[in-house]
Amino acid sequence: MKTRAAVALEKGKPLTIMDVELDGPKAGEVLVEVKATGICHTDDFTLSGADPEGLFPAILGHEGAGIVIDVGPGVASVRKGDHVIPLYTPECRQCPSCLSRKTNLCTAIRATQGQGVMPDGTSRFSLDGKKLHHYMGTSTFSNFTVLPEIAVAKVREDAPFDKVCYIGCGVTTGIGAVLNTAKVEPGSTSVVFGLGGIGLNVIQGLRLAGADMIIGVDINAAKKQWGERFGMTHFVNPKELGGDLVAHLVNITKRGADQIGGADYTFDCTGNVSVMRQALEACHRGWGQSIIIGVAPAGAEIATRPFQLVTGRVWKGTAFGGARGRTDVPKIVDWYMDGKIDIDPMITHTMALADINKGFELMHKGESIRSVVIY
Repeated sequence: MKTRAAVALEKGKPLTIMDVELDGPKAGEVLVEVKATGICHTDDFTLSGADPEGLFPAILGHEGAGIVIDVGPGVASVRKGDHVIPLYTPECRQCPSCLSRKTNLCTAIRATQGQGVMPDGTSRFSLDGKKLHHYMGTSTFSNFTVLPEIAVAKVREDAPFDKVCYIGCGVTTGIGAVLNTAKVEPGSTSVVFGLGGIGLNVIQGLRLAGADMIIGVDINAAKKQWGERFGMTHFVNPKELGGDLVAHLVNITKRGADQIGGADYTFDCTGNVSVMRQALEACHRGWGQSIIIGVAPAGAEIATRPFQLVTGRVWKGTAFGGARGRTDVPKIVDWYMDGKIDIDPMITHTMALADINKGFELMHKGESIRSVVIY
C-alpha cells in the first residue's frame, strides 16, 4: 500500500514529504494508522547526524497515537479498531530483562530495532524498490506504520490522539523518571535542569509524588512561567545568577539542624555533560540521587571528582522513564483523562504533515514545548 511520510533522506537535511510503499503486517505485527505524532528532540538529534546509531534513509518519529487497521498471524493482544500508542521501548514480558522486573529495557527485538528493520530482519517501508529504515521501531512520521505487537500499548478510545501521542515519549519519560527511577518521596527537595517538554513533565511528576521544594533551572527566563504552571516552587536562571550555580542551589536547599544543603533528587533534562556534573554536585551528601534523562552527543563523557560519589551521591540513568510500555502507558492515559496530569498546554503548536519541518524550526528557536503533526 501507499502511505504519506516525511522521509529523512540524509542527515542534516530537512525531511522530504512523499508517498512510499508499505508492506502489510507479518506474523506478530500490526498495521497502525497514525493519527497524530509529536516532534521530539530525539528525532532532531538523529536527523542532525549526531546520533551514532542514526541510519539513512529512514522514516523518523516515535511519539504517536493511532488505530490498528490490520494484524498479522498470531497477534492476540490487540485487534482491528483498537486505539494504540506505539512503543519505542517494547514490553515482551518474556525476555530475561522483562522477567527480572529490574528494568524496563526489553531485549526481545533490540538488535533488529537498532538496525532499522523489523524482527525478521527486513523493512516494511520502501521507495522505488529500495529499503527505507524504520526508526526506533515506530516510524510515526508516516500516516501508516507497521510495528511488532509487543511495541504497541492499547489505550482507551475516548482519549484524544493529538494529546496522548505525547505520552508515547515526553510525558512518560519525565513523569516516569520521578516515579519509577528516582522513586521520589513526599516532602523531598528536587532540582530540574532544563525546562523543555521533558523537564516540565519531571516537574509534573514531582508534584504528583508530593515533593516539597521543586527548583527549576533554565537559561530561558520565559520558562519560569511554564515551570510554575506545572508545580515548580523556585526558579533559577544561571545567566542572571552572577555566581556559582551549584553553591547557590546547595545554599537554598539547606534545611534542618545540619544546614548541609543539597537536593534529595536532581534531574538533568538537557543532554549537556557539564550540566550533568552540576546536577550531581547539587545533590545532598549521603543520599542525593541525580537522574540523567537528556541524551548527550556521540562521544561525550561525564566527569566529577570521586569524592562526590564516595560521599554518597548517586548517578542514575533512565530510558522511557523506567516505564513498562504495555503495562504503564494505558495508566498514564487514564491519569490524563482523569485530570491528574496536564498535557494540553504543552501542545503549543499543531500542523499538517506537509509542515513538519516548521515544527523542527520552532524547536530550534525555543518557541515550542511540543509541536504535534495531525494526519
